[in-house]
Amino acid sequence: MTERKCLHVVAGVLFNEAGECLLSSRPQGKPYAGYWEFAGGKVEADETELAALRREFAEELGITVHGARLWLTKIHDYEHARVYLRFYRIAAGQWSGAPEGKEGQQWRWQRAGDYTVEPMLPANSALLKALAVPQALTGRLKTGFGGENAQGRYWIAPYPGEAHHSGVWLTAAQLAGLGRMPQAQSVWVLAGSAEEMVQTADADGWIWRVSGGASAAALADVLAAGVPQPLIVAASAEDCRRWGRAWLDAGAHALLADDETERA
Repeated sequence: MTERKCLHVVAGVLFNEAGECLLSSRPQGKPYAGYWEFAGGKVEADETELAALRREFAEELGITVHGARLWLTKIHDYEHARVYLRFYRIAAGQWSGAPEGKEGQQWRWQRAGDYTVEPMLPANSALLKALAVPQALTGRLKTGFGGENAQGRYWIAPYPGEAHHSGVWLTAAQLAGLGRMPQAQSVWVLAGSAEEMVQTADADGWIWRVSGGASAAALADVLAAGVPQPLIVAASAEDCRRWGRAWLDAGAHALLADDETERA
């Protein structure tokens, strides 16, 4: 049996000042032609991921990318290949130019959770849901935390949560005891190791509580390997000030400044 090749691909979630993200259709002649996706492409042997992202956006959409932040890492099996996908977020101030379909493709600005284009590329389903999770969060693990997104208030409460909450969080041990995912719009797992993340891969995202050097070192290893779902780092306000930018640059989705993590 012939081993399937694995393609190293980068894609960019590019935002405008209104908070909308850019989706484009795949041009004719490529697999899944006409499907909508986040722009990007294959990383060549002599390129960094950021260099490949810049080249692809210039070639496909006439956009100059000045900077980007790593977000999610996914592996997806298509009929033609296995794809190792690295998604980057490109903020409104990190690019310039005017989008144009340089390969004959269409493009549209879309709001998270309110997509009007179809069909979507299969690898994008979980990604589109993850985009609805705010990046600015306040609150505490003990009582609940959240922020605002295009659909309004997004809130994650300790399990068992009330029906009106957007989501609930629980520990990996609690989830194992339940034997099923709780009934909620989204389910987050408080994980303390890479193994627990693998065991709870069906969760919508993970929360990593930094309460000392060991947990911070383990977090660094997890982020270096890449996370397939959003990961929220809960840490003291001081640790967020000192290490928050590094955690975000390494692929964390958001920070939660919660001084109770030190006493947990």
